[in-house]
Amino acid sequence: MTHKMSICLIVLQFCFLLLLDQTEAKVSAVIVFGDSSVDAGNNDYIHTIGRSNFPPYGRDFYGGKPTGRFCNGRLSTDFISEAFGIKPVIPAYLDPAYTIKDFATGVTFASAGTGLDNVTSDLVSVIPFWKEIEYFKEYKKKLTIFMGAYKTNVLLREAFYILSIGTNDFLENYYQVPTRSSHYTVDEYENFLLGLMSNFVWDIYKLGARKIALTSFTAFGCLPLVRTENFLEGRACNEDYNKVARELNVKLNTLIIKLNKELKGIKVVYSGVYDTLVDAIQKPSSYGFENVANGCCGTGLFETSILCNKWDSKTCKDASKYIFWDSIHYSEKMNKVVSDHAMKTAFVPFL
Repeated sequence: MTHKMSICLIVLQFCFLLLLDQTEAKVSAVIVFGDSSVDAGNNDYIHTIGRSNFPPYGRDFYGGKPTGRFCNGRLSTDFISEAFGIKPVIPAYLDPAYTIKDFATGVTFASAGTGLDNVTSDLVSVIPFWKEIEYFKEYKKKLTIFMGAYKTNVLLREAFYILSIGTNDFLENYYQVPTRSSHYTVDEYENFLLGLMSNFVWDIYKLGARKIALTSFTAFGCLPLVRTENFLEGRACNEDYNKVARELNVKLNTLIIKLNKELKGIKVVYSGVYDTLVDAIQKPSSYGFENVANGCCGTGLFETSILCNKWDSKTCKDASKYIFWDSIHYSEKMNKVVSDHAMKTAFVPFL
């Protein structure tokens, strides 16, 4: 073999290895689990009052369509899918307008009102978290029929999994219903929830998942609904609630380190939304926001779901000036802020 041929072979091998690295980094699909922060309309197809498939929800979505997203437009996961170059909208698994071909590049199993704790989902009769995992198993079977076992395994290995859940466990469950708070201290309940999150990662790992983002607990003490309840302090953020969120996030980081050590070939990342929200609240003009305490819909103090409706004349005209769309959920613009931050930080290893 000549010297020139040896050099050519080395260059070819280098290019091949580089191509492999690019292939491994490519995300084949975005698969989503969680609550209303990432539900694209699954609740439209179950018997529950926890819906948003009516105006003014979706007024800034494509065609002004209320899809069941708890937002005036797209969710953070829609923007994330678009940023990965896949598609601009992630469909709900229960939406009959889509097929397994559509779901092959992205799907959400999320259900508004649900939580890690089964008791949470029972409160408003929504899809329990364990059922979301069952849907994922069903999805894998459908994929296998659609594209074969080998391609399915490759797709699921290269897919990006996002979990956004937990706020309802405290706001709807622990602080409102005595069942859990009478049996668990806050610290014990935090550990209980994180144990369920750990089980989730193990479950989807066994089903083929390798690239996973666990979304941090947000500053739920600053949600408009919580601020409205905090009237004795002039509707300030509830710092006791925010303290719980921060404690959970410290424990979540520890859990992520543990999972990355225990599970071979996995990459679990921490997607920190807490700091993003707090920064936007403290420096709204930096993001183009004007209102940080109210939702756009209605008075912005307590409206969500059926209380946020087209008959309320108080709904704002420009949701892009608001961090929150209703009293709990982000506006489309805030969802874009959250997704942009995640793509520039936590999700860089998957680009």
